[in-house]
Amino acid sequence: MAIEHDYFGVIGDYWSEMIEYGDQRVEVVLEAEDGMVTPGSLDAAAVLVGELELVDEEVRSAFVGQLDSGSSPVVRFLDVLLDAELEQADEIEAAIGRDSGDRQVDALRSLSLLRVDLRPEADGDGEPFAEFEYALAPEDTDERLIAAIDLGRAVVDVRFEG
Repeated sequence: MAIEHDYFGVIGDYWSEMIEYGDQRVEVVLEAEDGMVTPGSLDAAAVLVGELELVDEEVRSAFVGQLDSGSSPVVRFLDVLLDAELEQADEIEAAIGRDSGDRQVDALRSLSLLRVDLRPEADGDGEPFAEFEYALAPEDTDERLIAAIDLGRAVVDVRFEG
């Protein structure tokens, strides 16, 4: 059974669109099970898509806040990618488009947002309402940094895949 929404249109169980902002093309995916999704959570998902650039900046700021923890997924991600001995070191260095003097922060600010997965059925506090998938030099590396946010846009989980 399909769900209809003013922003998303008719949603079977899957909706996808490429969204452009700045110099990025981001795949936005919404998965919705009929009967599990409320109109309010679809409205919240539509607002999130409309404010994607702002939410992206909030997530990146949360990443910067995790730099003090030596064992955070953000630090492990950067340790792998910023290793000068890495085969793709030149490509990664070229992907870092900022030079503030703090290489880790510059790398986080230079990440490409590749995909946003919206899960409107997860609309409770602390539940992963959306996942943001980031990469540095995504054409050359497989490492991904994924942040899950709840409906209130608080980061509830960060993981490193690669």
